[in-house]
Amino acid sequence: MADCFENLEVGAKRAHLLSVAERALPSWGIPRDATLTLLNISENATYRVDDPGSAAPTILRVHRTGYHSRNAVLTELAWMRALREEASVETPRALTARDGELVQSVASPDLAEERFVVMFEFVAGSEPEADALLEPFADLGEIAARMHRHARGWARPACFERLDWSFEGALGMRANWGDWREGPGLDPERRALLQRAVDTVERRLRRFGKDESRFGLIHADLRLANLLIHEGTVRVIDFDDSGVSWFLYDLATALTFMEDRDDLEELIGAWLGGYRREASLSEEEEREIPTFLMLRRLTALAWLGSHRDTELALEQGTPYTDATVGIAETYLSRFG
Repeated sequence: MADCFENLEVGAKRAHLLSVAERALPSWGIPRDATLTLLNISENATYRVDDPGSAAPTILRVHRTGYHSRNAVLTELAWMRALREEASVETPRALTARDGELVQSVASPDLAEERFVVMFEFVAGSEPEADALLEPFADLGEIAARMHRHARGWARPACFERLDWSFEGALGMRANWGDWREGPGLDPERRALLQRAVDTVERRLRRFGKDESRFGLIHADLRLANLLIHEGTVRVIDFDDSGVSWFLYDLATALTFMEDRDDLEELIGAWLGGYRREASLSEEEEREIPTFLMLRRLTALAWLGSHRDTELALEQGTPYTDATVGIAETYLSRFG
């Protein structure tokens, strides 16, 4: 077998992740022959677990190696719990393993790797309907404001460690998702244009600043796909990308892969309307929304380049870059 996970073919990668998930199950008292159904592969592999000996399914998350430390995962789980208990934000509950810990480690000597694994309660619900987005976007804005208010006052745990989604962590030398220049379908001319957009974003964000009123702990992937609605209750899932950034970056993440829609301004307006139910935004912050949209668009371009074998990257491909170039041209005509 290859000595590195990244050297494996796609099918072998999936088989390995399934093996890790199966070996993790006994840590929660679940037999290895329980039914595991793959739900998603992105930074992590997420499985639904159906145990014949349990009335309710659970969710098992197998972490990507090198993306988060144990402290970072514990911080994520601590914030999810605090939001649930202190801010009326419904989040999934992490389940304690038999050893009393929330995070387990599963070693794979054949690949010289060790992966963190976390088990969550199963959260019932469905994503908002795609043909009626204004009300769900208002919900996104309201929930984001509630989370931001909580983050400003939260007493962070001693283990606190999360991703940095400032300019450096998104597009700079410490970019979490890789180099945007490696995105699909880029040639020298397009890279030059996008570099101008990157430089403009950096300049404007430096001037915008990181005052605690506008910069702090955020979800960082607060899209409709990460809302589950069940019997009128809205639940927020998938805090894996949560980290420190500008609060308006949560608006930009809500619009990921949607920045070229004809109804973009209506969606932004709905999100802002929901946000204002819980918190205010200054005129300066609202003027900078296009910069945060550009920041997220380019950050997602980097993700597509560094995750080329994922279904999402294959689905988006060069057309995403084509649209990004057009968005950058519009942005530069206004701010460049």
